[in-house]
Amino acid sequence: MLKKILVMTVTVITASFTMSSYAIGGNDVDDLRADSQRKNEWILVKKDRLKNITTWAKQEDGKAIRSFKVEMLVNANLETLARLQVDIDNIKRWYWETKESRMLKKISNKEFYYYQVFNSPLTLPDRDSVIHVVIEPYTAKRGYLAVKMNAAPDFMPAQPGRVRVLAQDMIVKFTPINKDTTRLETEGYIDPGGVVPAWAINFVQRSAPYVTMVGLARMVQLPIYREGTTPTEFTYME
Repeated sequence: MLKKILVMTVTVITASFTMSSYAIGGNDVDDLRADSQRKNEWILVKKDRLKNITTWAKQEDGKAIRSFKVEMLVNANLETLARLQVDIDNIKRWYWETKESRMLKKISNKEFYYYQVFNSPLTLPDRDSVIHVVIEPYTAKRGYLAVKMNAAPDFMPAQPGRVRVLAQDMIVKFTPINKDTTRLETEGYIDPGGVVPAWAINFVQRSAPYVTMVGLARMVQLPIYREGTTPTEFTYME
């Protein structure tokens, strides 16, 4: 992801993504050019029945980079997921290719900014992102907890050797199914900034949402989240 890439370099990067443990399997790699003809329509990317994860991509008018959508049934209750979601220092333990994450500023018990750094392949510069988060707590009337995230690239100065992510905009909804199961739904759009062929970014985005959900499912099994007894720093339920 991202400087201007020569054709031969792009070929190497694509091979690196494919061989990476984060890459999707060959059965999931459809013809990207064929997909690009289907505008404004969600296209199934991966359906993992064992892990209860389904991902889609959509090519929207006026955007070179695809949007993404994920649905997952998580074996955890709402409180467990809320604790994980606001544990910013540990995002790097489960979010796709994240090498650094930290809180920047708490605005209220429903709003904050955090910083995230993504590892880029080969010799390309890493990406960093500033995210503005707004929490809409669960209420009986609403029926779900919503976490809205939007990139705030101008919130802090550019960092040496890193390219600022221009868009990392998404909404995550957590809907309790029963006391032990929660439906997670995410829809979003990411623009990593810099100059790079859109097809290369789209290729990565086809795997990143799925890998992130696998990481989340692993993390919510940890006692620190499942058995937490101290009040959460942010309000997730009213």
